[in-house]
Amino acid sequence: MTTSQTWMITGAGRGLGRAMTLAALEEGHTVIATVRGEHSLPAHDRLRVNRLDVRDRSAAAASVDVAVAESGRLDVLVNNAGYGLVGAIEEASEEEVRELLDTDLLGPLWLCQAALPVMRKQGVGHIVQISTVGAVGTMPTLGLYNAAKWGLEGWTEAMAAEVAAFGVRVTIVQPGSIDTDWAGSSMRFAEPMRPYDDLRRTLFGTPEVPWPVDGTAGGTAPADIAAAVLAHVADNDAGRLRLLAGDDAPGQVQAALERRRQDYALDPRWEPIERGAQVRPVS
Repeated sequence: MTTSQTWMITGAGRGLGRAMTLAALEEGHTVIATVRGEHSLPAHDRLRVNRLDVRDRSAAAASVDVAVAESGRLDVLVNNAGYGLVGAIEEASEEEVRELLDTDLLGPLWLCQAALPVMRKQGVGHIVQISTVGAVGTMPTLGLYNAAKWGLEGWTEAMAAEVAAFGVRVTIVQPGSIDTDWAGSSMRFAEPMRPYDDLRRTLFGTPEVPWPVDGTAGGTAPADIAAAVLAHVADNDAGRLRLLAGDDAPGQVQAALERRRQDYALDPRWEPIERGAQVRPVS
């Protein structure tokens, strides 16, 4: 039997966030779901829906305060709010870059900073960061989104080591392709420059952005990703930091790591390192 917990899930109005909200309610948990705009979440006696722009640090702190006031505790924080940006590095404007980083990189930071004092006092808690397999490798025209998620994983891994002694678990979820509107309404596009048309044609089959959306996103169902996340949170013996989610996620990560290994192997010093030789730290 699942012990009832209080969950806070950002970006809960649609897609994966909505699926996790419904799954948590189904498991008997209380959910504080935050949305930035309209949503279709059903009325439920254990669900409270709050407006939150995660870029606003003070609003993030207030949202955590509301969650704790509602039920006296906060057991699980899921940082899911975010979006993608398509554009070559040369194409992206300063405004687009800053808004992306404020949302995907700094938004989770503000919420973690607000939630950690609560979880430390409780002596228990779980922070779940929704990342992507794109935090392992990169893809042309998604470099800034990759950078936001690489940065998220960087400080999250450090945080996990910092808070483990307080009874706080941390998980980085790396989904592969998800059957949501992430490539549609959850995607933003920089103003295209003609020199990159051939690249877009090679990658997406068209130089046109935004590209036509036919409603068939494909990928793993959000409900399946949500189920994997809830099962992982419930497994107190799960020691790993990263959770691969979706059928294609392991293959994508393996391919990205292999490309990086091959790149390192071009260094003439790499071979003895691969054989296990001791490496002196750089002074």
